[in-house]
Amino acid sequence: MTIHLDTSALVGALAGPREASDRLHGFIAERHRVQLSAIVLYEWLRGPRTVNELRVQEELFPGAQAVPFGTEAAAQAAALYAQLPRARGRDIAIAACALVHDAALWTLNPRDFSDVPGLKLM
Repeated sequence: MTIHLDTSALVGALAGPREASDRLHGFIAERHRVQLSAIVLYEWLRGPRTVNELRVQEELFPGAQAVPFGTEAAAQAAALYAQLPRARGRDIAIAACALVHDAALWTLNPRDFSDVPGLKLM
């Protein structure tokens, strides 16, 4: 299974107390293909990251391998934006990227994505 990380999951697994670290390592141990999108990478990098957090992120999820937000994801995000009752900007783009790559989305904020049709949440 392919799993895309939401920014909340990446932060929860790699920053601060790392309360979500065990779950991330469980996905990896179960041999899931765990990825992050370029949008999540942007949100992660703009935050207050330590040198160690950035090193661990780069070891696990090299920035050069981030899933791009391409034209198909842009079109999907625009369709979701028109369909969903409340606008959420980057969350819709993150969901669209997961959808077009047939990936589940792991988030620590499931309410932000629960109304996205067809999106599997972890």
